[in-house]
Amino acid sequence: MPRLARLDAPGVLHHVIIRGIERRKIFLDSKDRDDLLDRLTTILPESKMSCYGWALMSNHAHFLFRTADVGLSTVMRRLLTGYAVTFNRRHKRHGQLFQNRYKSIICQEDAYLKELVRYIHLNPLRAKLVPGIGNLNRYKYSGHSALMGKRKCEWQDTRYVLSYFGKRPADARRRYLSYVEAGVDEGRRPELVGGGLIRSLGGWVEARRSRRRGQDRVKGDQRILGESDFVLDVLSEADEKFDRYYELKSLGYDLKSVEQRVCEIYDIEPEDIYSKSREKIRAEARGLFCYWAVRELGYALTDLARRLNMSGPGVGYAVSRGEGIAKHHNYQLRD
Repeated sequence: MPRLARLDAPGVLHHVIIRGIERRKIFLDSKDRDDLLDRLTTILPESKMSCYGWALMSNHAHFLFRTADVGLSTVMRRLLTGYAVTFNRRHKRHGQLFQNRYKSIICQEDAYLKELVRYIHLNPLRAKLVPGIGNLNRYKYSGHSALMGKRKCEWQDTRYVLSYFGKRPADARRRYLSYVEAGVDEGRRPELVGGGLIRSLGGWVEARRSRRRGQDRVKGDQRILGESDFVLDVLSEADEKFDRYYELKSLGYDLKSVEQRVCEIYDIEPEDIYSKSREKIRAEARGLFCYWAVRELGYALTDLARRLNMSGPGVGYAVSRGEGIAKHHNYQLRD
């Protein structure tokens, strides 16, 4: 069975953490860090994803993103794959660079956005990459300096974060800096990087039993960071996706079923879906196929990329296109 996709939707706030395999360094020098920033300069505007905070360390990095129409997994795959290829070539190494999949924590904005921005931006200070708050104000590889107006970062949404601290930029920066300084002595905040919502509840079965028993106190940590009502709302949405995948599986739906349905709609042959043609009908059919395979059956983008001989980002864009087509024409996988 394909791995279930991460919970994601436009507008969701994610604390994303990437780590080097076996805790090895993923940035050996400033050129490596600059390469990742250059990639973000291109990828984030294209995906319309917002970034509110970020920090590059030596063997890991933190980001606070809000997703848009292009899913987080598509953006991260494009970012990390390109970076890893360049890093390996530049440093004459081979093999995996990052530890498993990146970690993403869905966050409740009103309760945690300010705390997460502060936590992320204080990482270089805690790791002693900079000697004090004055140096952090000008540190190139953290979003803090952009919020302080010391450096420009085109893809970082400083205005939105500063709006939490005041209407006038100067006042907002002063209050933001005071807020950051107040967090210096707090040390590490393990509750902000999580430990596993579904795992801590005993898996999906126990999570759903808890909801049926009317338990209204659920602690979300790794997958979800927020108050009980927020956690339950996210869990409910995840349940719906989970149930949908398995309902279709139990009815015998697979990629062959998706092929047949798409071919029926567009009056084409299966090979037309897999062709490289950019003809409108074939491109739309390919998009609808990718959308149903990923969103309805839970197939991973990498699985479809291999099957269709496409890139991961290409499949991601096809999914977005297919979603628009399905909604516009009210196409359903189950006729």
